[in-house]
Amino acid sequence: MTEGLSGGELVALIQRVFRPTPHDRGLAILVDLPDEEVPDTAAWRQRRQIAADWARELSARAGELGLHTNLVAYRNVRTNNGDLPPAAWVLGDGPLPDGAGELDPGTATPFSEIYATHSILVALTQFSATAPLKVAARAHPIRAATMPGFTPAMIPALRLDWGEINRRVEILADLLTQAEAAEIDFRYPGGSAHLTLDLRFRHAHASGGLLPTPGVAGNLPSGEAYIVPYEGEREGEPSRSRGELPVQLEGGEVVVYRVEENRATEVLSLGTVSRREAAAIAAEPAYANLAELGFGVLAELGIKPIGEVLLDEKLGLHIAFGRSDHFGGQVGPGQFSSPAAVIHIDRVYIPETQPDVRVEGVDLLMPGGEAVPVMRNHAYVLDWSR
Repeated sequence: MTEGLSGGELVALIQRVFRPTPHDRGLAILVDLPDEEVPDTAAWRQRRQIAADWARELSARAGELGLHTNLVAYRNVRTNNGDLPPAAWVLGDGPLPDGAGELDPGTATPFSEIYATHSILVALTQFSATAPLKVAARAHPIRAATMPGFTPAMIPALRLDWGEINRRVEILADLLTQAEAAEIDFRYPGGSAHLTLDLRFRHAHASGGLLPTPGVAGNLPSGEAYIVPYEGEREGEPSRSRGELPVQLEGGEVVVYRVEENRATEVLSLGTVSRREAAAIAAEPAYANLAELGFGVLAELGIKPIGEVLLDEKLGLHIAFGRSDHFGGQVGPGQFSSPAAVIHIDRVYIPETQPDVRVEGVDLLMPGGEAVPVMRNHAYVLDWSR
């Protein structure tokens, strides 16, 4: 086995996350394949090999697991959270091709048939499949764990006390569902910013790494509560999300967005990256949508960032741009200019990922005006014993 998970640990992982029953029809380990437009990388190749190893080991333990396992490969969709292709290749336990061009399109299986024969899916992919699998889970009795960008460095997070993690994210999700707004204060070199996110008319989600119920999909490793800010879809009721949002991007440049009615309407900062972002929100208005407010809890349990959003967003505050329909929002692929432009991208506010942007405070405003302090100076101030 690759990088530390034994066959017994893999079986225990699947049993703990999904709690398979005699009604489950099979387990699919999904991978996306490079092609002529998106070339391979060493990390992607390693991830596919991990997936193939997992499929082989779980297939050999079908009696112990109570499920047959197949490796399933599809042509990459070239963007995070873009819709999956109509069909994929069911490869059993391998071998795994180096790219999509090696497989015969005539032998591909429609995803609808894959869902009908595999009620549990684990997606170790280059490009996130979270959004399309969440949407698919509404129409098919499946449940899926999505692991975009998974690396061996994430394995320690798979061994945490997920009962405690689930308890904490349930506390956060309950507060977010009750809240009418989140008030967030930032400080960055040369300035400060305040952002209000409108949380009315929304229900928060708790993602604690447990997926026992058909009809759900979520990240693994997990450990976050998240909510889509109100996007203003009710007639006569515009979103109250407004303010300024700083994000530290490439080269350390802090890009400051002006937010009105839950959209980044302009970029206030100067610089090369700022100009690029200004052009991006002008060209692709759906990208400018504030799609998620999330709170990860794993940093307090000793997990460190590794430079992959799948894990890093589970460590603290994060705010996403773009697609939101998979979380219960209103912005989906149809609002983007093309399938390749569809995106849901998280900006993670922890010192290791944005060292020059400090989260000074996060408060949730409850009905009646009570303010519940959630974070101060990047750290939680909630009483987890409640």
